[in-house]
Formats: sequence, C-alpha cells, structure tokens
Amino acid sequence: MKNSVFLIFAALVFSLLVCSCNRQKEERWIQLFNGQDLTGWTPKIVGYEVGDNFANTFRVEDGMIKVRYDGYDSLRDRFGHLFYEKEFSNYKLRVEYRIVGEQCPGAPGWAYKNSGIMVHGQSPESMTLNQDFPTSIEVQLLGSDSLVQRTNMNVCTPGTNVMMYGDLILDHCIQSSSPFNFGEEWVVAEVVVNGNEVIYHILNGDTVMQYQKPQLDERDVTYSKLIDLNGGDKMLSKGTISLQSEGHPIDFRKVELMILE
Repeated sequence: MKNSVFLIFAALVFSLLVCSCNRQKEERWIQLFNGQDLTGWTPKIVGYEVGDNFANTFRVEDGMIKVRYDGYDSLRDRFGHLFYEKEFSNYKLRVEYRIVGEQCPGAPGWAYKNSGIMVHGQSPESMTLNQDFPTSIEVQLLGSDSLVQRTNMNVCTPGTNVMMYGDLILDHCIQSSSPFNFGEEWVVAEVVVNGNEVIYHILNGDTVMQYQKPQLDERDVTYSKLIDLNGGDKMLSKGTISLQSEGHPIDFRKVELMILE
C-alpha cells in the first residue's frame, strides 16, 4: 500500500514538473522591441541611405514604435522598412499593432490603412538606394472602414513566390480567410515561419492563411544578386524581419519572437 501511494505521489510530482517545463518553454519569448528606443533596428527608406531615418519616420513614443509622416510634405513613394539586426529561420513572431490617424498626403490609394511585416527578407545593405520594397514575404496588415473592406494578413510577394496546394503561385498578393478589422483597435498578428517548409498567418488566435516553399522569383530584377548571396539556391530558408512604413500611421506596442526547434 505504501509503495502504491509513493508511486502515485511520484507520478503527480513528475507531471507537475513536465507541465512547468512546458509552460516555461512556451513563454520563452525574445523581446525584439525594448519599449524604450530603436536599439537593434535599422531604417531603410526609399531614396535614403541605410540608417537614415528621414523625418523621424520611425520613432518610439509612449512605449510604442510609431510610424509617422508629420515631417513629410508628400509621401512621394518614400516607402520605408525598419529592419531587425538579426536573421531568423524557424520561429514564431508576434506583433501587437493598431492602424491610426490619417493617411500621408500623396500616398497611393492602395496604401490606405495598409502596412506590413516582412519576413525571409534581404538585408537592408543589399537593397539599392531607390528600391521600393525588400525582396521578402510580406504579411499585410490591413484595416477596413466605410470606404474600404479588406481581409487582413494577406500575403504579398515582392521579388518572391510561394506554393499553395502543390502549385507555384505567381500572383503578387493572395487573400487570407480573415474577417475585416475596423476602427483603431489593437490587433494581435502572429507569423509562424518554418524555414523553407510552411508559413502560417494567425490573426487574434485564428489561423487565416498558410503556404509553403518561399522562394526567389526568377522574373525579379533582384534575383541574380540575391541568388548569389543565397549560395545559388532560390529557396528561402531564413532572412530578415522588418516593419513597414507605407503611408498610413501605425503603432506597434509589442514585437516578440520565439525560436522554434
């Protein structure tokens, strides 16, 4: 009887330890944004050298990364990206964001309530001075209102392609299955990246898109340079992460990452 009680007690202790270890593993998030400044991040804005944060486009205020255009007379296609300093391959990225305010004067109509997260991207140093977007996989962050209704967390492919259901997709943008996001509420966007295998888009806890085999697009002007930088392989297994400035103000209050084994 004593042996049975001991075995039951040991099993309970073991189960508690396993649960505790699993919780610790699940909570092993790396904070890419420290809540105070842009340490670890580098801007690249069209027409400006790497590191030139023209008009203080990317700034930290109230514990958030804010994208603002109060220093612009007109956008004039000066799209920008804020790059994290390291490349990643297998990970989960979680961002909390809200699209706010009025669009920058001169921004294109398609950029209304439009921003994005770029993954598997090229480095900012490898971009040309006037290159609009880094060759990457773009997770679109889109808002809706009475003027426009769009699904959120679509995928776009500047300089790249992806596969879905075994087919190579050559369309530039592909819609997700998400609901519309109205107003200026905070949204939780997660991207699960498994190297060159599968990428998932998760909106407020629901998976709204998945695709496979991200790769360089042979039709793009960056192809020849980037395939050389990628060791002759057009398949993308890793790359940079960047936040977009596309003409509409946006706030990011959390940017965190978990490495996946």
